[in-house]
Amino acid sequence: MIVWFTAVQVAVAVLAGLLCVVLGLAGRKPSDLSLGALALVELLLLVQLGVAILAPAMGNEPVGNMLEFYTYLISALILPPAAAFWALVDRSRWSTVILGTAALAIAVMVYRMQQIWTTPLG
Repeated sequence: MIVWFTAVQVAVAVLAGLLCVVLGLAGRKPSDLSLGALALVELLLLVQLGVAILAPAMGNEPVGNMLEFYTYLISALILPPAAAFWALVDRSRWSTVILGTAALAIAVMVYRMQQIWTTPLG
């Protein structure tokens, strides 16, 4: 995977997570800003899915365990819609905190996916 793209993904996910957690702890209900931040994280994950599918055909072979990589990727793709659904149904300040924790968890997953793609086993 491309290092700068991973850095952008992690930065966006961390900023979105911190934004949502701060808004939630401040007592704010989910807003367009918090949902939009999580939507941006999801968009970047969809781009990463496309890159992960096309990269081996372009000669950028992964060196780690691909089952673990795709497990992280699928889990990360499921989190934003699930958190957004929860936020839209619950509409409490805690659902905004859940949006933030989902984004922070995705940041960790993206970092781990980069390690799997570039670090050899063993």
